[in-house]
Amino acid sequence: MRITVGPERITAAHLPSLAALEAACFKEPWSEKSLALLLSPDAFGFAVTKEGRALSYAGMLTVLDEGQVTNVATLPDYRHCGLAGTVLDALLAEAAGRGIRTVSLEVRVSNVHALSLYRSRGFREAGRRVRFYTHPTEDAWVMIRTLSNDQNQGGNEIPPETE
Repeated sequence: MRITVGPERITAAHLPSLAALEAACFKEPWSEKSLALLLSPDAFGFAVTKEGRALSYAGMLTVLDEGQVTNVATLPDYRHCGLAGTVLDALLAEAAGRGIRTVSLEVRVSNVHALSLYRSRGFREAGRRVRFYTHPTEDAWVMIRTLSNDQNQGGNEIPPETE
């Protein structure tokens, strides 16, 4: 199943639905209050909704020219439909437009679907955080992507390998 729909910038009206999405996806979900961080000047997010219900979202916090992806989440019934890619592409395009040069995120080492998505968008493993996650305890990959100033949505600039 493929759903084609454009992402919306997250607003305060999205927060209750995003909190419900978080609760459906994570054992330690972000609260509505925590999600409100995405409304601050140094943060942003995008959601795909259907009849006021968030189906998927992604958020980013920024400092200077660096961005940190907070979460990418999709309701279980809507996974593998391209929604996570849609919100991630919107997030990366907005980041590039704001002059963000480097974007990082953490992902469970066992989350093969998320790893595949992130790699398809130019992210590469840069390190490992031991026992980063709980419920269950698991390591995280730290993934990094470098953006270019002329970044287009869904682009794939990959940083050179470093030793």
